[in-house]
Amino acid sequence: MGKYSSVKKKEIIRDRAPHPIWRGIGCLMFILIPILSIAIGVETINYGVENQWRLPYQLLGYPTLPDFLRASDFIWAATAPFRGIQHFYAYVVASLVIMLVLGGIISVIYSFVYQIMGPARYGPTDVPPLKIKGMKKSR
Repeated sequence: MGKYSSVKKKEIIRDRAPHPIWRGIGCLMFILIPILSIAIGVETINYGVENQWRLPYQLLGYPTLPDFLRASDFIWAATAPFRGIQHFYAYVVASLVIMLVLGGIISVIYSFVYQIMGPARYGPTDVPPLKIKGMKKSR
């Protein structure tokens, strides 16, 4: 066998696409986070109203709409379900805040899991980092 043989090493080809389970988890979180945040927001506001928390009075009560919306029967009929909910604005604000918090917590958890189980930091074509110690210079 010569120095330059024609035998090549087998290359391991890895799929760069994420595992299909991550797509399923993402779809599930896309549905679960808004549902959970709305439920938690409604319960939080109801608990706060019962225990006399200091909530902004602008968010409490039935929602009011401008008078010019009464001219359009379609818009007035479309907003009828929302106009009948007491503390609707408070529910919306609380739900959005809780949605942001839940999304942030899940993002941090996902980053920890990805760091542990994700691909290697350096691929086969990357140059390894240099291990150079700096010299102390005295003047």
